[in-house]
Amino acid sequence: MESNTQNTERIILGIDPGTNVMGYGVVQVVGKKATYVAMGILDIRKTEDTYLKLKSIYNKTIQLIEQYLPDEFAIEAQFFGKNVQSMLKLGRAQGVAIAAALQRDLPIAEYAPLKIKQAITGNGAASKEQVSKMLEQILKIPKEDLETKLDATDALGVALCHFYETNSPLRTKKFSSWKDFAAKNEGRVHK
Repeated sequence: MESNTQNTERIILGIDPGTNVMGYGVVQVVGKKATYVAMGILDIRKTEDTYLKLKSIYNKTIQLIEQYLPDEFAIEAQFFGKNVQSMLKLGRAQGVAIAAALQRDLPIAEYAPLKIKQAITGNGAASKEQVSKMLEQILKIPKEDLETKLDATDALGVALCHFYETNSPLRTKKFSSWKDFAAKNEGRVHK
């Protein structure tokens, strides 16, 4: 779904889905500047029943939406690993969080882990620790708020990546084709 990219005030909720730990991060955008609001985790490792875990993810996502009133919802997309069972479980967790956002009519955006790391650190192969350190610097996160769980900073990275993507000057104009782009950008296109 497309999101509102106008330079008005908006809240972005980022989610790093997981079947054991779900991370969340919230940024506020005013004009072209994003600021840190909150981050945290939902730890469901002690819940053994898979369906109760999914219910917890759904309920926590709804609670976050009600608490922070986001205008946009960004989530980390599934990565393709070798363990099919893990991918299926992660897909369910992601689907339940997306269903909660759909329930509240939020525009949804998905970003691959590589894209998020690239947006935050400039390196798609960056470690979770590097992403966390960059977020601390970029968003000036107070030390006492810095979450020790990397799932929370990963989710904050999803929200910030969404901010970067929706504030990109390349995304502000819609083009139907290369010919349309060239017609609307005569000064930038050499013939």
